[in-house]
Amino acid sequence: MDAQLPRTARLVRMALPDHVCPWGLRARHLLQSKGYEFEDVLLTSREATDAFKDEHGVKTTPQVWIAGQRVGGHDDLRRWLGLKVHDPKALTYRPVIALFAMAAAIALAISMAAFGTPFTGQAAIWFIATAMCLLAFLKLKDIEGFVTGFVGYDLLARAWLPYAYVYAWAEAAAGVLMLSGQLVWLASAIALFIGGVGAVSVIKSVYIDKRELTCACVGAGSNVPLGFVSLLENLMMLGMAVFMLMMRYA
Repeated sequence: MDAQLPRTARLVRMALPDHVCPWGLRARHLLQSKGYEFEDVLLTSREATDAFKDEHGVKTTPQVWIAGQRVGGHDDLRRWLGLKVHDPKALTYRPVIALFAMAAAIALAISMAAFGTPFTGQAAIWFIATAMCLLAFLKLKDIEGFVTGFVGYDLLARAWLPYAYVYAWAEAAAGVLMLSGQLVWLASAIALFIGGVGAVSVIKSVYIDKRELTCACVGAGSNVPLGFVSLLENLMMLGMAVFMLMMRYA
């Protein structure tokens, strides 16, 4: 749509001495990246900002005009440019993908430093252990929020709520022990227990009861759907526990 009009714009954004509107900076970047020539108008006081809002009947800044036509704020500008607008309520697997990708990168890097090659059996253990530590951290940073989400589908936590608190610390302990290679029997026992209960809980909630829930695996406030990824997390813990026991005691 914007290609049909002159590529000139006017951007009005708030830039106070103690606060610069981040959405204004993002709108400026969008205009720059799309090759627009634009006037960058700064509102440098609360009074000027309030007067601008009253004059144009708007509640927020920034505001953008393109070829003399008011487009609106940052999200409106994205729509005008044909770009997607982030929906904070949309379900997404992005947090889980990012976490497991980082865990894999860390494990491969440690394996490279220790053995001169990233591709080792130990790297697989470090990958799962690192992922468990990262997942536990996300749960523990807002333990109350995690518990609220977790009791919605975990069978043991619904029967005995304190288990939700225990779960986060148990996952952290198992991950740290796996990384250290110490007390393998204890780390494996923890992983087998919480992974087994978790897998059964997900299967019942998602595949038997057909409930549509968000997963608490990456902590509170996430929009990760409860389903295959949640089941995979628990199955990986189970598999790694068995693998470590076989390597250590076979």
